[in-house]
Amino acid sequence: MNAVPPPYRSGLFAPVEGECAEEALQVVAGEVPRELFGDFVRNGSNPRFEPTGRYHWFDGDGMVHRVRFENGQAHYMRRYVQTDGFNAETAAGAALWGSSTERPDFTRKDAPFKNTANTDVTFHNGKLLALWWLSGEVYALDPHTLDTLGREEFGAGLRSVSAHPKVDPRTGELLYFDYQARGPFLSTGIVSPEGKVSHHTEIPLDGPRLQHDMAFTENHVILFDMSMQWDPEELKRGRTKVGYFRDKPARIGVLRRGAAGETIRWFSVDAFYMYHAIGAYEEGSRIILTGCRIDNPVADPTRTEDVPTIGFLRLEPKLHRWELDLATGLATERSLDDNLGEFPRMDDRFGGAAFRYAAMPTIARTEASLLFDGVDVYDLAKDSKASHRYGEGRFGGELVFAPRTPGGDEFDGWLVTFVVDRVSDSAEAWVLDAKHVEAGPVARLRIPARIPIGFHADWVPGWKLPAHP
Repeated sequence: MNAVPPPYRSGLFAPVEGECAEEALQVVAGEVPRELFGDFVRNGSNPRFEPTGRYHWFDGDGMVHRVRFENGQAHYMRRYVQTDGFNAETAAGAALWGSSTERPDFTRKDAPFKNTANTDVTFHNGKLLALWWLSGEVYALDPHTLDTLGREEFGAGLRSVSAHPKVDPRTGELLYFDYQARGPFLSTGIVSPEGKVSHHTEIPLDGPRLQHDMAFTENHVILFDMSMQWDPEELKRGRTKVGYFRDKPARIGVLRRGAAGETIRWFSVDAFYMYHAIGAYEEGSRIILTGCRIDNPVADPTRTEDVPTIGFLRLEPKLHRWELDLATGLATERSLDDNLGEFPRMDDRFGGAAFRYAAMPTIARTEASLLFDGVDVYDLAKDSKASHRYGEGRFGGELVFAPRTPGGDEFDGWLVTFVVDRVSDSAEAWVLDAKHVEAGPVARLRIPARIPIGFHADWVPGWKLPAHP
């Protein structure tokens, strides 16, 4: 009898077979705006081989899906991220690593875990960068062909970077961070617009932390020391067990860009965990940070949770704001909404500056797995939101903002995402007017093959794409 596949390896999460060459998409409803010009790219987990042990959603091989929009037309393609682990398993014809939730093999000094580069995708210096949630080598992809170009070490032998680096739209710099279980526990740096490391520094911490995101302002980077951490006693035994330690104060760190790590200023806040920040900016002496706060991120194995879970992770994120006063050293915070949402995005042209709008996929509370049943667009200036739900049995992913022009008003453009249908097991690319999501999609395009639910996405404006060779 065949074993029942785990929830994040079946149904809407089941992997697809093979890659897909570029193919024109059929518009099934509405019309693609002719001004919509650029690439929607999304990374995700797509395992090829049966796991050697347990399977976690975060373990699958990275696969990047792309929809290119131009002159009212759209084309789709998908390719694997060919990491070192991908190539080793291709040669072996089988899985060689266990799950990232199992005991790591630290005798494999370069790869105790398999870096799948499946978590994030970011465009910088003419390349797509595929990155992994547990930190590791960055892999560069050709934006036109999605060919894997190899490791990207940014001219400095930089071997490990976490998912969710940030591109400063004013300077063109890539701001990054990295974290490790065995030290250095946290570091951060800057990559120049030309793709070379211009600054790197370690942040003093007394032990390993589980990080996932960062934020930045015009003059600072924002880093975190949160209450969900690797259990230090288990690490001494060579095991990675995650715990939530409310007795250890949570802190938000503010470091002036380009400064030494030991000069970071820490602000104590209520115990929390956050996977994804939306953005941060300076307002006088204060830094305003907005993101998705989770009060209790670890599931209780003795009971059934009333919110979705991923393994031991409990997903109850809510929109939240912190204010950090550099003059007084004090932090204040408040909740902005009780609805559950994750994978938030803003208009990236306003990164590091004051922003007004944010798009938040809404979590389907009745589902045991993480699924998004719609989107809320928040007007943070008016403390209001507009909403759209995808419909019965339909679920979307992260939405990225596609600007109409390089220098237009904030959120003057569209939101783009994939939407999958549980009944038909099919997928579409949806385009919504960013300021009028309640009106529904302005265009729906049928994808020629199903697409698994995935992780993070990016928008590459057409005017930033390098010349096609």
